[in-house]
Amino acid sequence: MKVGNLFRCFVSICCLACSHAAEKTISAGPGNDSLKFEIQRAIDKGLASLEKAQNGEGWWSTADHPALTGLALVAFQGDPAKKARPQTLTKGYEYLLGCEHEDGIYGKRELINYNTSVALMALAAAKDSKYDNYMRQARRVLIKLQYDADEKGVADNPFDGGIGYGSSSPKPDLVNTLHALEALYYSRKTVSDTGSSEADLNWEAAIKFIQNCQHLSNYNKQPWVSEDPQNKGGFVYAPDSSKAGEVQLEGGRNALRAYGSISYAGMLSYIYAGLKPEDPRVKAVLEWAKHNYTLHENPGMGAQGLFFYFHTMTKALSTAQVDVLETADGKRHNWREELTLRLLDLQKPDGSWVNENGRWWEKDPMLTTAYSVISLEMLYRAI
Repeated sequence: MKVGNLFRCFVSICCLACSHAAEKTISAGPGNDSLKFEIQRAIDKGLASLEKAQNGEGWWSTADHPALTGLALVAFQGDPAKKARPQTLTKGYEYLLGCEHEDGIYGKRELINYNTSVALMALAAAKDSKYDNYMRQARRVLIKLQYDADEKGVADNPFDGGIGYGSSSPKPDLVNTLHALEALYYSRKTVSDTGSSEADLNWEAAIKFIQNCQHLSNYNKQPWVSEDPQNKGGFVYAPDSSKAGEVQLEGGRNALRAYGSISYAGMLSYIYAGLKPEDPRVKAVLEWAKHNYTLHENPGMGAQGLFFYFHTMTKALSTAQVDVLETADGKRHNWREELTLRLLDLQKPDGSWVNENGRWWEKDPMLTTAYSVISLEMLYRAI
């Protein structure tokens, strides 16, 4: 397993039948032109389906949640072919800026962190200084959303340092924290270039929140932490809950169950917060990934959140430059090529992707297509 510079890559979000594609073998290493042609064709079809689905007012899926439009815009900006789509992008960004408020970027006043974070990612992906003031304001909003239970500035509560959906739902969770940390990380240039002394996130507190969601007893002393291979190093949704429920251990003790998409979300969150590959907390997530590697389901969740799992896996392992995952049975997996073939196999004839399981909005082809295209764009650049 090769782990190098953490920050090389840029992004950016009924059970599906198991695919034989992930079991095929193809030549490893750079220069696989045939596969790259296939990936670009899949990206072209995916972006064409998104372009066709754009609303006349510039948004995708719903005007209430600009995060969905933000994900689509990130997908368009990452196209390796760099095809010009001025009308699509102009309309999309005009809609996005029309959703700006003093307390966030949103349509309906809900999910403020999620919508603001993903919108900020889209603005950062444009690499255009005309958006800098909007980005700085969005950063201020996200930083103010960081949770501090007693407002003492000390991370003395398991939830301190995390970020939730927003002021009406402040209780932090790891998914919302990931979105905020990712947006703040990729937009930091708007502050560093100006020499501004603006307030920053309490990154140390954020790291403490992240580790309070991880199965690692040296860092997390909560009673649900487990050292068994199914859980050790993996993550749960929040310091008090897992979307995968609980698992009973030997001796009758219950542990919150780690699961796939949230474990890669935890790994990414550590990366954005500045932890190095040799940090025990990062190494532990990679060990969890070895013990739980699969492309047939979101481990611990089945088909639920499958495309978000693929999306976070691609970002986390790419950003950490993990080339090969060696599983407990000794098999070495070129995960990039295996995941590429899985995504190619799941693409619909119209160019979209969709999950037959509707958990976390994944029956919406706009969401799952954006997830898949962004993943393929990152895979294209590494194959």
